[in-house]
Amino acid sequence: MLIAAELRGLLTPAQIAGLAVTWVDAGAPTPKGDYVAIVPLLTRWIGGTELKLLPKLRLVANCAAGTDNVDLVAAEMRGVAVTNTPDVLTDATADLTWALILASARRLAEGMDLVRAGRWTGWHPEQLLGVELRGRTLGIFGAGRIGQAVGRRALGFGMTLIYRSRQAKPDFERDTGARRVELLPLLRESDVLTLHAPATPDTKGVINAEALAQMKPGAILINTARGDLVREEALAIALEQGRLGAAGLDVYADEPRLHPRLLAAPRTVLLPHLGSATTDTRRRMAAIAVANVQAVLAGQAPLTPVFR
Repeated sequence: MLIAAELRGLLTPAQIAGLAVTWVDAGAPTPKGDYVAIVPLLTRWIGGTELKLLPKLRLVANCAAGTDNVDLVAAEMRGVAVTNTPDVLTDATADLTWALILASARRLAEGMDLVRAGRWTGWHPEQLLGVELRGRTLGIFGAGRIGQAVGRRALGFGMTLIYRSRQAKPDFERDTGARRVELLPLLRESDVLTLHAPATPDTKGVINAEALAQMKPGAILINTARGDLVREEALAIALEQGRLGAAGLDVYADEPRLHPRLLAAPRTVLLPHLGSATTDTRRRMAAIAVANVQAVLAGQAPLTPVFR
């Protein structure tokens, strides 16, 4: 089987016992051969060409919650199972989302730059004034596991919750008082808008120039979901013009490259895709991916199948 070499330090010998493992660096092409399983990262595309190179492949065990890097139609047509690692990164990503919300609302990046550059001349009553969150509205685009976890954390900050989701979430509404709305009121009412939806034909580019124009002046945009949800140049322009208060981003449309205009935009907190980056979470992700392999090769059903 093939395993991303970057996972080597996250797996124990016991977890891969009995498996003939070939470690593949992220930058190396997918090799050809009679491999029966592959554990890739999101950076490795598994499509028709790759599946042809792996004629005996039975499983793509993605070490990620998403499957944007896998051609699911091609895999299903060839009878190749696909699994992911849901649930385990919910808390880590929700925590990071809140780190971005707080950093954006209180202008932490600007404050750190001021201190490090030696430009801080002392306390001033109007220096780097931010936004208090209590009494503000948090809008959630995509109320799945992570979106709901972010919303539940908002209660401690005294925020009102609204959300946009294909299906109503009655338990979430009952527990938090969240109100389900359509996209336009979500944009117009949110003081902080946080994105937690997958990248689909319906959601790609959903935050574009028109959507940004509907947002409250001074609103904050947070994205820890998929870079494709945001038109980055339009976001940069909104920040440049002062229409948007701030943006906190952990994902980008063309990772690891950032749109140069976004990179230079003011009032941004830009992170290098750290959503699941805790030791415990990454180890659990790797363990689940390999456990899926062990199950399938033993003739059992995969533990976390993407489709059945």
